[in-house]
Amino acid sequence: MPYSCCKSVVMWMSSSNCSSLRPRASTPPYSSRTQQKRRLQRLICGLHVVFSRAEVLESWVLVEVVDGRNGLRVSFSVLVTQNPLVLKYHNGDLLKGPVTVNLVWYGKFTPVQRSIIVDFLQSFNTPKTLKKISTPLPSVATWWKTTERYHNGSSATLVGKQILDENYSLGKLLKNYHIQYLATKIAQPKSINVVLTAKDVGVDGFCMSRCGTHGSTKTKPRVAYAWVGNSETQCPGQCAWPFHQPVYGPQSPALVAPNGDVGVDGMVINLATVLAGAVTNPFNEGFFQGPPTAPLEAVSACTGIFGSGAYPGYAGQVLVDKTTGASYNAHGLNGRKYLIPAMWDPKTSACSTLV
Repeated sequence: MPYSCCKSVVMWMSSSNCSSLRPRASTPPYSSRTQQKRRLQRLICGLHVVFSRAEVLESWVLVEVVDGRNGLRVSFSVLVTQNPLVLKYHNGDLLKGPVTVNLVWYGKFTPVQRSIIVDFLQSFNTPKTLKKISTPLPSVATWWKTTERYHNGSSATLVGKQILDENYSLGKLLKNYHIQYLATKIAQPKSINVVLTAKDVGVDGFCMSRCGTHGSTKTKPRVAYAWVGNSETQCPGQCAWPFHQPVYGPQSPALVAPNGDVGVDGMVINLATVLAGAVTNPFNEGFFQGPPTAPLEAVSACTGIFGSGAYPGYAGQVLVDKTTGASYNAHGLNGRKYLIPAMWDPKTSACSTLV
């Protein structure tokens, strides 16, 4: 039975409406069509809608259910109220700037692909830091500056060492301990070592439960690290959305990737997610909600939100390049444009978007 959201309210079904639809020992002699419609309505009353939009405290959910075989259509709206999302501080260390981001390129990346990601990381700093011509707004630097509100310190970042491992020294199927091994090849205080795997490299849990992750070594001095994979040929519908149609849910048209590379533009989204988590919760004692084993963090708490008006399956209102038709919401260095996810703002307890 397919369903889709509708734009107008045809009928309002409150809990009292639902109770009136429950089967009774004695019911009026409804027509066959009316009975079918009531069965649809009873089914609707059992639906549960879950939202990841933490900043929406009260919203109307508009749903339409269609029974194609019988030509029945039932539309209704539901008022959903939820508590505000709060990422609690767990009294641990945070990473304050300047933070060095070191990169381990595992597998084959083209120079253009590497430049897309390096330009993104260098865009974290304000133009004053880089002594460059001012970057148009909204900018990647404005987005990253939100992390300062977690620790009242500098959010400055530096791109540090880069290691190229184009010969797949550990093979093309990596375990978690392989990622940690690669990450610890660079030992440096106040740094995040990021392992980036190419499109033909498999990693435990990749595509099934994660698109990237971050963690830290147990031995002292503890080293923060992160990993992000290129999903272009493996699972773009899971790890490169909205630049590819999703595996599940409404199949809305995919957005055009701002740098012309679905896999790498998807990596930028996931890299933004894990880096924001790494500076605000580097050792699992920082800001997060939920269990430490599966925390909601600065950006992962706002999954799927890229612009105002976003809802599950819809990225929100974003900017569109008039020449290429590409979607973006942030300007970066060297004329780059990126689509980056919303970040939870401690001052407003809401997921903040750039547009």
